[in-house]
Amino acid sequence: MKTDQSIKIQEKQTFPLTIKRLGINGEGVGYFKKQVVFVPGALPGEEVVVEATKINPKFAEAKIKKIRIKSPHRVQPPCPVYEQCGGCQLQHLKYSQQLKEKRDIVIQSLERHTRLAVDSLDIRETIGMEDPWGYRNKSSFQLAGRDGKVLAGLYGLNSHQLIDIEHCAVQHSQTNEAVNAVKNILEELKITIYNEKTRKGIVRTIVTRVGVQSGELQIVLITNQKELPKKDQIIEKIQKRLPNVKSIVQNINEQKTSLIFGEETVPLAGEEFIQETLGDLQFELSARTFFQLNPVQTIKLYNEVKTAAALTGKEKIVDAYCGVGTIGLWLADQAAEVRGMDVIPESIEDAKKNAKRHGFTNTKYVPGKAEEVLPKWVKKGWKPDVIIVDPPRTGLDGRLIETILQTASEKLIYISCNPSTLAKDIQMLSTKYEVKYIQPVDMFPQTAHVETVCSLERK
Repeated sequence: MKTDQSIKIQEKQTFPLTIKRLGINGEGVGYFKKQVVFVPGALPGEEVVVEATKINPKFAEAKIKKIRIKSPHRVQPPCPVYEQCGGCQLQHLKYSQQLKEKRDIVIQSLERHTRLAVDSLDIRETIGMEDPWGYRNKSSFQLAGRDGKVLAGLYGLNSHQLIDIEHCAVQHSQTNEAVNAVKNILEELKITIYNEKTRKGIVRTIVTRVGVQSGELQIVLITNQKELPKKDQIIEKIQKRLPNVKSIVQNINEQKTSLIFGEETVPLAGEEFIQETLGDLQFELSARTFFQLNPVQTIKLYNEVKTAAALTGKEKIVDAYCGVGTIGLWLADQAAEVRGMDVIPESIEDAKKNAKRHGFTNTKYVPGKAEEVLPKWVKKGWKPDVIIVDPPRTGLDGRLIETILQTASEKLIYISCNPSTLAKDIQMLSTKYEVKYIQPVDMFPQTAHVETVCSLERK
């Protein structure tokens, strides 16, 4: 009888490790007795002593006990709660090196999940930010009450302990200011804070969003019940302390859930939405509208899509997973027709409004799944020249891949937020499409996330 030889490392075992690369979640990756070990906080090229914290059949997790040889790219993270928070994974790595490592994460995914000759692919340098701090236009901070104080922040890494965040280094300064102001107001007015265990208390979460171009601010109070005590006083104090507030909204979430928003949204003061501008396009953002979190990099991303599409004005475009229509509208003035679909009906309504507001008459938006809608259009004789996909982290639905292969449009532009699923999907698409180039874009500096624009053409 064969015994399992795969588990060589014991829990709490201490051993030396050389870090070879960064993993997809920003952790250091090394090998001990041919077994993969993931070490959060360790950097490529470092020699560390680690302690095993968790043993899985295929890999081990460990924590740093000591750094023997430090990476020349290691820096002091500016955030005081960086270690506990877990919202960022790479603040301890110099930004120029973050960009190189993100490109490397894309390469590793392609090597692992495709049979392509990765060395001969055109994988470009990551497009970064001039200022990689204070870029997030939206924050969702959970609340907790402690000794009469209101804390606002995120739950700690692998724990259910709320980390109070006074100033988040990657948040836009206006969102930080807004959270602190609202927190103080709730404290002064002695508004009760929701407690998950007892399920008592009123305010659960503060969501803030700023229009980076317009300077307009939106505040959403997410409550455990419809009635909001001292509502008028809360509104008055918010308006007084935050002159840029354009929209104050209440969202009611009475469920025992980790989801932030409930189904019911009630306007409290001002408009129901704020304005945001991307290039020449204006968007109205209501409390629950999805919108890119880093508008500065979004423009660079969308321009990469435009370059990859290389439009002449005659093309028919499909914008799958279209959301509120941002990508399709970015290209609409250079295309014959843009058609988009999305499973969220509200997004489709917003996309129609956005197209109308900008005077586009060559757009069509329908609710539904791309893998169901697209074949119907093709059957009716409408065939796209360019298909643009921007799927969630799980990648493309298998049926959509089949549909794309059957439709066989000349160009396919794949916007990905997960290099692993991108690589797996490219492998399936490679029967009919070849990769022209891959352009990584850093949408979330200081984190392990990497976005890519992959340009594919029919063979």
